[in-house]
Amino acid sequence: MFLQPKSVEAALAMMAEPGARLLAGGTDFFPAQGEQVIEHPVIDISRLADLRGIATTPTHIRIGGAATWSEIVAQPLPRGFDALKAAAKEIGSIQIQNRGTIAGNLCNASPAADSVPPLMALEAEVELLSAAGTRRLPLGAFILGNRKTALLPGEMVSAILVPRNVAENASAFGKLGARRYLVISIVMIAVAMSLENGRVGQARIAIGACSAVAQRLAEAEAALVGCRKAEEIAGRLHAGHLAALAPIDDVRATAGYRRDAALILLRRVAAAAMLAAGN
Repeated sequence: MFLQPKSVEAALAMMAEPGARLLAGGTDFFPAQGEQVIEHPVIDISRLADLRGIATTPTHIRIGGAATWSEIVAQPLPRGFDALKAAAKEIGSIQIQNRGTIAGNLCNASPAADSVPPLMALEAEVELLSAAGTRRLPLGAFILGNRKTALLPGEMVSAILVPRNVAENASAFGKLGARRYLVISIVMIAVAMSLENGRVGQARIAIGACSAVAQRLAEAEAALVGCRKAEEIAGRLHAGHLAALAPIDDVRATAGYRRDAALILLRRVAAAAMLAAGN
C-alpha cells in the first residue's frame, strides 16, 4: 500500500499501521529492498511543505527533515554550513542530491553518512515528532550504531536544528574515497572553528567512516586551542588523538590505512578551517 498524506498529522496517524514505513527521497529505501516484495504500508512524506524548507529562529537555523541536498546547497546559509554544503555535493550524483533528504540520510544511520560529521561539528539537534508530541536529541545521541537510531515507534525526524552562534563559525569538510565521485567514504572529517584575537578560540572536530558511529574528537579539539597559524596545526595533531576510533577492514580500505589517512585528512581539514576563520 502506497500512501500520500496531505498533512503531517495525517502522516503521523498513518504511522500507526503495523509495519508502516516512511519514504521521502527513497534513495536509501529502494536500494535496501533489493528483490524483496514491499508488504507493509509505505507513507510518502516528500510533498509535505511543513517538513521542507530552511528557516532562521532567534536561537537556531532550522532545516526541515524533507529538505533535499540540492535545496541545502542552494540556500544562503552562515559559513558554519560550508562543511555541510561540501558534504552535500559529495552525496551520490546530482539526481540523488535532488531527491535525497537530510533526515533520510540520518535515519539510514550508515557509518559512512557524509552529512553526520558536519552536523556533529555544528552541535546539531534532531527534532523528533510523533502523535504524542515533540522531543529533541543531540545528533550524537540519535545515531546509536550501524543502521541504529533512537527513533521510537510512531516518530519521524521533522527537522534538524543548529544553534545560531555555532553556525557563525568557519567550517571545512574533507572526504577520502576510492574515486572522486559516486563513492562511499573511506574517511571523512568536518571541522568548525572560531578565532579569538588571531588564535583558535574553539574547535569542533567530527570524523566518520572510522567507527560504527561518527565521533567528536575532544582531545584534538583541545589541542588546537591557542593555535596562531595554519602551519602549526600538523605539529599539534597526532595519532594519539585518533585512539578512540575503531576502523574496520572492508572492501574499501584496511583499518590501518583508515587510521593513517584520517590523521593526514584531519590536519588538512583543520588547516582549511583555520584559514577560512581568518578571512
